[in-house]
Amino acid sequence: MAFTDELASMPIGQTVISFLNANNANLMMTDPEYRAILGRHVVLPDGHGVDLASRLFHGRMFPANLNGTDFVPALMTYMTKPKRIALIGASPSVLAKAVENFRKHAPWHEFIPIVDGYFDMAESDEIMARVRAARPDILLVAMGSPKQEKWIDRYVGPGHARLVMSVGALFDFMGEVPRASATVRRLRLEWLHRLVHEPGRLWRRYIIGNPLFVYYILRHKLLGRGKKTRTDTRRAGSF
Repeated sequence: MAFTDELASMPIGQTVISFLNANNANLMMTDPEYRAILGRHVVLPDGHGVDLASRLFHGRMFPANLNGTDFVPALMTYMTKPKRIALIGASPSVLAKAVENFRKHAPWHEFIPIVDGYFDMAESDEIMARVRAARPDILLVAMGSPKQEKWIDRYVGPGHARLVMSVGALFDFMGEVPRASATVRRLRLEWLHRLVHEPGRLWRRYIIGNPLFVYYILRHKLLGRGKKTRTDTRRAGSF
């Protein structure tokens, strides 16, 4: 929290934070552009899948599950100095509701809706001009992966915000989608809660995607790619 607060308070420069879960890792394995973009971001661990990979490669899990749905609201309350926070993404109604709830959650910050996530990509430069005019400290982008990370990489620059975060479905959870119970989240099983409530949309991600992720990490473990070597750092290709 302190590290991220410091990034948002820097007088110059820009940092982009993204989150990696099992589904995003699967996408990365078949999308070299997305993988390269993540290499330019600060990437935080999201969910039980990456914990499994960490345990397999390093013998221990991550200290915390830093999924954006929990991390970003907690960050808003951690930051005691008022910030200007711009939001892009989701549907118009979800965006409006998310802004309303963010304002209730951390009323000392200023939350500025810029545009929903269904704009014409040809308008991207115009939208970023609006962001620049809003002078935000933080920009939250919720378009889904890898679209949001690719869009940020192409259109968002240091003059737009000191801290940029690609936040996936955060606005949905801040707006209209119910969260899993605290116990389920503590067990890192919110994916199961989501699958039960949205089976038509999410079955492929979890029923097929989770075993695929396990296959990828086992394959790379067996091939000896779990630890970076000097050769690995000079080439792209190892997960």
